[in-house]
Amino acid sequence: MLILDIEASGTDYDKHSIVSIGALDLNNPDNRFYEECRIWDGAHIMDGALEVNGFTEEEITDVNKQTEEELIKKFIAWAEPLEDRTFGGQNVSFDRDFVRSACARAGLNYTFAYRTIDSHTLAWMHIIKKGEKPPVDEEHKRSALNLDAVLNYCGIPEEPQPHNALTGALSHAEVINRMLYDRKLLPEFDAFDIPWK
Repeated sequence: MLILDIEASGTDYDKHSIVSIGALDLNNPDNRFYEECRIWDGAHIMDGALEVNGFTEEEITDVNKQTEEELIKKFIAWAEPLEDRTFGGQNVSFDRDFVRSACARAGLNYTFAYRTIDSHTLAWMHIIKKGEKPPVDEEHKRSALNLDAVLNYCGIPEEPQPHNALTGALSHAEVINRMLYDRKLLPEFDAFDIPWK
């Protein structure tokens, strides 16, 4: 499984740009990828997006940084030899769609699968299989299992702010591994015990 996290200039993959990609190979977690880029010419910047990922407008428009096209080519080259390139992560369809759009903008074939492994779904199922009730946001009447809730469920503190694509990918990998295999994965989280063991 290819654990993926993307930070972007907004939430619409057609209007906004990737600003960083963090990833790791779940089968070989020392094999990690992290790169940043400037936004593509004409990409929008959504209000509040930079507060989430900690980048400044100057950083994401810096002409000295590689382009989104250069970044996506490096990511594809890194991912190509992986044994299993199924994307995994929290709400990873977001990340998949940004990769697909970046490939289209660069004139590259999108060779990754449409199907993904979502840590939200795994957590929901894990809670149900334990005979418990997943948390629901009463105001919006929907799942309250955001990444911090999934991390806490797996015995890990909230993700540091602002969000970082590599930190996100590491977090996704750890919770997915804990829920699938009932064991720890990464040294970054070794101090935190698995609550259900």
